[in-house]
Amino acid sequence: MKPEEFYTALEAQGFPLTDRQKEQFALYFTRLAEWNEKINLTAIVDEEGVYLKHFYDSLAPILQGHLTAVPTRLLDIGAGAGFPSLPMKILLPELDVTIIDSLNKRIQFLTHLAQELQLTQVHFYHGRAEDFAQDKNFRAQFDVVTARAVARMQILAELTIPFLKVKGRLIALKASNAEDELSQAKQALTLLFAKVIEKVDYLLPNGDPRTLTIVEKKKETPNKYPRKAGMPNKRPL
Repeated sequence: MKPEEFYTALEAQGFPLTDRQKEQFALYFTRLAEWNEKINLTAIVDEEGVYLKHFYDSLAPILQGHLTAVPTRLLDIGAGAGFPSLPMKILLPELDVTIIDSLNKRIQFLTHLAQELQLTQVHFYHGRAEDFAQDKNFRAQFDVVTARAVARMQILAELTIPFLKVKGRLIALKASNAEDELSQAKQALTLLFAKVIEKVDYLLPNGDPRTLTIVEKKKETPNKYPRKAGMPNKRPL
């Protein structure tokens, strides 16, 4: 997807980009390619691939109607090179975005990138989601949590649901429709007082299948969740 095709696709869906937004995406691509030579941020480094499989793909929660310009506190867990939250922030500047990532080099990249893109209301933290979720400054503080290709839902639910306010939503971006994954996650979602409320299957412009899974938090998460760092992966609920 060439940049011009990216602009056209967004405009066709009601999101015409300003010149400033186009410049931000262009600079994002440039810095991603430069930093990727020093630290491993992505296996996709060609311009057309980045615009399609990172930028356009990251905007799915907005393009599919699950995230609007209403001021929203959004947390992105394991964002890596900033996906999906920073492309969404460029498209919807009103978003208040927090990113937690376990690798400090990635946080350094994101901090530098946000400064260059002149993004405001973005916050970056180095550490484990399990630790931050037990901190009252983060627990139950967010309207939306996003996660893109982070973990299976059975594990992901424990890493994300504690951060949400009641009625807040987890938006999980997945590469494919995995019914067995949701089936295995039923017990975890029940223990965390959360429920899958919608699943959206769609295609990228090149035909690649994608799925959004929307999970809503129904009640306060029991204090014992999430368990200590590493436990959700080792012994999924």
